[in-house]
Formats: sequence, C-alpha cells, structure tokens
Amino acid sequence: MSLAIFQDVSLTLGGKPIVEGLDLRIAEKERIGLIGPNGSGKSSLLKLLSGQLQADGGSIVVPKNVRIGHLPQDVEIDADRPLLEYVLTSVPGRDELGRQIDEATAELERLTLEGGSEEALTELGLRLGDLHQELLHFEAHFSEHEAKSILVGLGFRPADFDRSIQELSGGWRMRAVLAALLYQRPDLLLLDEPTNHLDMPSVGWFSGFLKRYDRAIVMISHDREFLNEQIDRVVSFEVEGVRSYAGNLDRYERQREEERVLLEARAKNVQREREHLERFVERFKAKASKATQAQSRMKRLEKLEEVKLLGERETMNFRFPSVERTGRDVITAEGICKSFGPKQVLRDVNIRVTRGERIALIGANGAGKTTLLRILAGELEANAGRVEYGHNVKLGYYAQHHAETLSPESTIYDTVNEISKHGHRQVRAALGALLFRDDDVEKKIGVLSGGERARVALARLLVDPGNLLLMDEPTNHLDLQSSDRLADALATFEGTLLFVSHNRAFIRKIATSIWTVEDGTVEIYPGTFDEYLESCRMRIEEGRAAPGASLVAPDVAKGVDKPAAAPKAPKLTREEEKARKRAEAERRRERSKKLTPLEKRGKELEATIERLEREIAELARSLEDPAVYADDKRRLDVTRELAMKQAELDVAQETWIEVETELEALRAELAEEPA
Repeated sequence: MSLAIFQDVSLTLGGKPIVEGLDLRIAEKERIGLIGPNGSGKSSLLKLLSGQLQADGGSIVVPKNVRIGHLPQDVEIDADRPLLEYVLTSVPGRDELGRQIDEATAELERLTLEGGSEEALTELGLRLGDLHQELLHFEAHFSEHEAKSILVGLGFRPADFDRSIQELSGGWRMRAVLAALLYQRPDLLLLDEPTNHLDMPSVGWFSGFLKRYDRAIVMISHDREFLNEQIDRVVSFEVEGVRSYAGNLDRYERQREEERVLLEARAKNVQREREHLERFVERFKAKASKATQAQSRMKRLEKLEEVKLLGERETMNFRFPSVERTGRDVITAEGICKSFGPKQVLRDVNIRVTRGERIALIGANGAGKTTLLRILAGELEANAGRVEYGHNVKLGYYAQHHAETLSPESTIYDTVNEISKHGHRQVRAALGALLFRDDDVEKKIGVLSGGERARVALARLLVDPGNLLLMDEPTNHLDLQSSDRLADALATFEGTLLFVSHNRAFIRKIATSIWTVEDGTVEIYPGTFDEYLESCRMRIEEGRAAPGASLVAPDVAKGVDKPAAAPKAPKLTREEEKARKRAEAERRRERSKKLTPLEKRGKELEATIERLEREIAELARSLEDPAVYADDKRRLDVTRELAMKQAELDVAQETWIEVETELEALRAELAEEPA
C-alpha cells in the first residue's frame, strides 16, 4: 500500500522552482532520507507531504486513513498544559473521547436526580460503558508508561512531567513535540533535522527507538551516521532533478559514483563514434562511389544519443591556513566554578589542553559544555578559578549564537573584511571557498538563511583562525556535504581544537580525545566513543538513569521507581576468589568456543555478499555496452551469469540472516548467565 503518491507535482517558491514534474511513491514501512544542499527544497517536500504547502501543479494523493506526523525545524506550541498531559492528549481523538465521557457522566447524574425513565438511564449507561471501553482501548495502545519512557529517553526528568510547556526553552519544546509524535506512532513520520536540539545520550536513545519503529519515516539530517543507521532509500535533490536510490547514504554515494563513471564512459564512446562518422562523411561525401555510405553515416550521426552527464553541485572546499606553533600546554584551567542563580553548572573544574589535541566535549544538554567553552573563550566570567593560555596561543571561537548576532545591515563582504588582516584577495578567496561569489558578497546579512549565516561565521574564522579553535555545534545549520567538508578541513588543522557536537560522524572523523561534562565536572572519558554511546543507551533503556544523569557514576533519577538494593554478598576467601576467577575464565572460553565460528561465518558471508554485489553491478553495466548487447551470444552468457550470481546472492543473504539470528540468540543466552 502507498501512503503518499506524488504525480507530476510542481512547486515554486519566491520565483524559484523547487520541484517540477515530480513523481514519487512512499510505501508502508519505507525509511527515506532526503538529501541535498541547503535551500534545494527538502523541507518544502516535507511540508507538501504534511499539507502545510499546496502544490502549484500535479496531485498528491494520501489515503484518508493514513496518519502523518511532522516535526519541522522550528516548532510552535500554543498549548499551555503540563508536559506529560501534552504528550498523552496528543493522540488524535483522545480529548474528544474524554469530553464525551464527561458529558455522558453529567447527563447520567442529572437524569438520576430528576428521576428519568429507566429506558433513558439504561441507554445512557450503555453509552457510557462503550465510551469507557474505547478509553481502555486507548490506554492499552497509548499507555502513560510509554509516554514517560519516551520523555525520559529524550532527556526529560520525572520532575519535568508537571511543568507547563510554556516554561520550556525552544530546544526543549522541540523535544516535547518530538515526544508527542513518537508517542502517537503515525503511519508516516516526517522528521526535519530531528537531532539538532538533542544531546549525545538522547541521540543514541532516539536512534535505537527509530530502529524499532515499524512504520514509514521520511527524514532530513546532516548527521551521516544517523542517516546510515535509519534509512533504506535515498531521495536526492540533484542538479538534474529529484532522484531516488535504494539503500542507505553510503550505498547511494557508491551508486552515484558508479552512475557517473558509466555515463562518462558512454559519453566518450558516443563522442568517439561521432568523430569517426564525421571524419568518414567529411572525407567521402564528395565521392560518388561512397555517396551511399556517407548518407548512411549521416543518418547514424543524427540518431546518436545525447548522453547527459550527472550534474555536480558546488560544495564548500577549503583548508585552514598554516598557524604558528604554540607551547606544549595550550590551556590550563584550575578551580573553575560557574553558577546561574541557585543552579551550579560547573564545580571545581580542572583541565589541561595540550598542543595538537582535538577534543570533543560531550554530555547531556545543560551539563555545562557551552558554558565551559564561553569561559575558556573569555566571553563569560567564571565565579571562581582561573584560565591561563600557553605560549603564543591565539584564540579562534565559533559559537552557535555568533551567526545570529551578525549585523543584519552589514554585507557579507564587510562582515568578513572587518576582521581580515590580509586584504581584499584573502577575503574574496575565503568567501569563494564557502560558495559566496560575485554579487553574492554584497548581500545583506539580514536576508540570509541560517545555513548561509553559519557559512559567513565560518568565513570569519577562516581569514583569522588562530592556533586554538573553540567550536560550539559547528554543523548545526550546515547541510550534509558542508558538514563533511568542514570535518575534512578540521582533520588537517595544524592547531588545537576543543569542540562541542552531537554529530557522531563529525566526532569520529576529527576527535582524538573524548571529554565528558556531567554533574558539574569534566573528565577524560577512559573508553572509546562507541563505549560511551553504548553506556548511554544501556542506562537509558535499563532505566538506571535518565539521559541527563551522570554516566560515570550512574544513579536512578529522582522520582523514578527503583528496585530495593540487593544485600551485599559476603566477602570471598582467597581460594573462593580463585575458584570464581577460574569459573569466569572457563565461561569466557566456552563463549569464545561457541561464538567464534559463528562470527567467522558471518564475516565470510558479508565478504561474499559484497563480492557478489560488485560482480552483479559489473555484469549489469556490461549489458549496457552496445557491443555486448548487439552480440547475441555474449548477451546471453552475461544474462545467464547475472542470474546465477543473483541466485548466489539470495542464498548468501538468507544464510547471513540465519547466522545473525543464531548469534543474537546465543549472545542473549550468554548474557543471562550468572557472573
């Protein structure tokens, strides 16, 4: 069943064509990622689906029984009600059902007092019973426990459940809307940059929730890893129009590159044939003995296909310039404390940043990551403690709010030029690298989009970067390709970097160290980034802590029920401890004995599947070669081999699924064994 069908849809906004002649179908349980540069039309497509925009031409068909939920980038909530109540009552029909129950109850009380007829009382009693049955159905499918679990997963604490929505900041209101959408379980979930206001623990929980979500999703995200985890189809806004590709983001990029190579090869072949025919015609058109052949070749020339190559959009392409070398210690901070009113955000923080480090600060929203950066940058004064910069340190600071505080009346060029020390050419080069060219540089800041303002702020950093960069969520307003280019540039930056980001692919690419900010303290995380993410996921799913709680010394959030503490086991004797360790070693050996062959088989099957997919792609491409297709024997041989390879692939994939299923069951069984 199709949840939505676009037929020859066109849309123009502000004189700019967004889509033209778009045909698109969204099926049940499909998971689609919309990709393309900022301003290409991704958000507009979601608004067409949700009914917020109407197409200029064509039709969009959505069956009446299909429920659509939409999370835009900017949310507005008119409701003034407690958070938990807002989520519970967000399910369509629930408020109306409650109203009908109240009305029927009041009517029953009135008739009873006035001595109404037995028939009327019976009829009203039956209706009230039916309404309560419907309410039970609601509560069975949309329980309060589920609502609370979603809210905790997204970072709220039980103490927040009774807070009014209007008390929440913009980022937390977005989480409230997201919680309501997840609770409603719409048939088609539309998500526009859903991770922008989530912290790292919440992103991990949210990713796991969506993996279990068994309905259709269409999402926009600049987080490469998040997209790869969630989608099985890419709808891409390309220069040549909206295109669709099966698979996740990585597979799309491979397919796109293969398509580009194939078209370029076909274009070269066509061009060679064209040149050959033109030479023949030019040489022999005047000779009577060759006139017939020349005419034949002229007709072939007219019929030669025009091969259209894939269009390529410009992307940011820059490197940070060389910077002066600093001393070994770049930042030393001791005893840093910071409070906002009665709330203490940082408590006796002691850190040392050394030359060349690229440190990712991660933790829950509100833990103090941005506050720490602002103190280190000198933009905010600490209540106590001191910050010292090392020898020859020059600071560069990129903050989320900087892009929003640029003078709206200033031009792009003047905004960057005012901090440049190297003149017109350097400013023009920096702006060009960030895709501001020609007359673009004379645009006023006030007319720019959020993504364009972010690029202006980056250009200011590019002309005067310093050898110590402090960056707060630098990818938030950038599209996917721009985020990738920024990561590439920072990976080769010669100085020292301290940054905050919830973009996992971005962190993986550039971070050399992970620091956690939690409970007012800053600690070097002892494990890997993956281990940190796993610890977040486990603590949230097991209910041991909400995402905002400490992840180094976890505790149960106040107000959440927890089991009674188990009595402490008696201390073991030396011999008993040795026996316990021997038993543990034996269990590890047994685990390895059972798991290793299956894991090896799984890896072998994965390699086989990758090989067969490559071979199938090569065979499919060879069928597009006119020479192969014209040769009946070769075409038949390739077709047969293609069918055999496809059959092998089907068997390999089925076997891999069986092996993985067995592995999961075995791991679950072993995890339940007593330690």
